[in-house]
Amino acid sequence: MDDIQEDITEGMQELNFKAMALSFPQEIIHEILLRLPVKSLIKCTSVCKAWRSMIMNKSFIRAHISQINNMNDSHLFLVHRVSGRESSTSSHIANVSEVTEEVYSLHYDNQAFDEYAKIEFPIAPKQEVLNEHLRVVGTCDGLICLADDMPCYCYNFFIWNPAIRKLVTLPRPGITFRTHGGYDASIGFSFDANTNDYKVVRVVTLQHEGVGPTLAEVYSLATGSWTSVGSVTPSCQLIRASQAFVNGALHWPAHRWTDYGSTYFILTFEVGSKLFREIQVPKSLRKYNYHLGLWLSISGDGESIALFSMDNRCEDSFLEIWVMKEYGMEESWTKLVTLGPQGPEILLPRASCFRKNGEVLLILSGAREAFSVGSILSNQYTFYGHRAESNHELVSLDLVSKTIKNLGISGEGYQYCNVDSYKESLVLSDQTGAVSY
Repeated sequence: MDDIQEDITEGMQELNFKAMALSFPQEIIHEILLRLPVKSLIKCTSVCKAWRSMIMNKSFIRAHISQINNMNDSHLFLVHRVSGRESSTSSHIANVSEVTEEVYSLHYDNQAFDEYAKIEFPIAPKQEVLNEHLRVVGTCDGLICLADDMPCYCYNFFIWNPAIRKLVTLPRPGITFRTHGGYDASIGFSFDANTNDYKVVRVVTLQHEGVGPTLAEVYSLATGSWTSVGSVTPSCQLIRASQAFVNGALHWPAHRWTDYGSTYFILTFEVGSKLFREIQVPKSLRKYNYHLGLWLSISGDGESIALFSMDNRCEDSFLEIWVMKEYGMEESWTKLVTLGPQGPEILLPRASCFRKNGEVLLILSGAREAFSVGSILSNQYTFYGHRAESNHELVSLDLVSKTIKNLGISGEGYQYCNVDSYKESLVLSDQTGAVSY
């Protein structure tokens, strides 16, 4: 009898809440809901049909993204780590084989870099992956684009929203080994503001008795299909593991062949106009160097690009951090710092991305033995925090105070580590082709 009474009481309270919710002006409810985090909004969809309809509306989802972009505490980082029995390095990126563990975790962009949540990629599509682990191509508005292309090229691509547990599996692209023969490919993930559509751009250089033409194709989330955008001029080869989406354009480090040798530059693709352009890298980095690794990111203010160059042959300088102060102005390239490994541990710094406070996230790799607090990098940068006793250590570089702080993210046993900026969203909530898990 008591259980029945409790059910009746709960039912009455629910009815009263729904009645109260419906009595509020829709404009006020709309403004209140816009300020709620994603997890709360998901619960609110169960309150009543009117709220669910409002929250699932495309215009609300877009407005909510704009709202969270203005909230500092909503900014997170996605950390992807992979451990295995064997690993090899290509273009300064580790390829892990015989994978024993793969971890995705979200962290607050605060001083402590606290863990927000661990997230898990759904098991079913993972069983279809041909490589040992996936690669995070990029993130955009709460979506994570993943590719099955390390180290072997495959045709499994995913768009994933872990906040609402939804996943879209992309169809096979138009350019494959079967249709075009050997190739080298790179992809980018972007948002087209003109059509309110998320797009995956794939740039492919064909290998026909050497270096062949460079082609491009675009996947549209709205249509669920790939479309060819023709040839890229001049023919070039992109660096697979690096992309930056800023000012409505995708950017990749690339190199091309001329009568005077091979040179580096930045290939851009304006998503709205579907036009390819190019930006010159700093003069000191233009000549092609097989040992040089180039990594693109978004600048600290979010309005331009940053370029990280790495050369592990240099004894006194391994990593250079460059920022284009004025977007599109090649003469505005500014080198912020040069870092180099020191000591018997030979800790090699790899820059990942900027933080909201202007610091740069670095991944120190190659650590095998403990070391005491001291100067381990050039330019009198000082390392503070835990001892590095593992393959990768995530640290934060303060460009003003010239200090490096260990963030306490253990890399022990992990051969691969990657970090991307992330914010939760409702995107894919209204997507017909998205699968819930």
